[in-house]
Amino acid sequence: MMRPLAVGLLCLLLAACATPRPPPSTQAVAPRVPLPPSPSPGEPSDIAGLQAAQLRIVFGVPSFMRKDGTTEMWRYDGAACKAFFFLYPYANSLLVRHVETLPRGPNMAADQVCLDSLRAPAPTAAPVS
Repeated sequence: MMRPLAVGLLCLLLAACATPRPPPSTQAVAPRVPLPPSPSPGEPSDIAGLQAAQLRIVFGVPSFMRKDGTTEMWRYDGAACKAFFFLYPYANSLLVRHVETLPRGPNMAADQVCLDSLRAPAPTAAPVS
């Protein structure tokens, strides 16, 4: 008598486990936000390949520096724009391999007007007497 009851109870438990769960579409899903398009390639010819020491001579001391392993990002802040220089190791130095500005033009990663505005002033020569 106990055996049919145990078998029935076991079947009832197995049936409960087989009950389908609601489809995942009814669960809350965060909306997907598309990434903005990446900037166009192409580096300013007078900046790409500069060594870190040369970059410091041309633009002065960066407003912010960040190191990620062996690479570095230097940011320069101006009144109307910011420039980001990405330096990667090469031989025994760090070289500029990518430059971006904010804001930038529609088809460029780095706006030349911005970069020109951030350049350090040229040292003036002392008068010769």
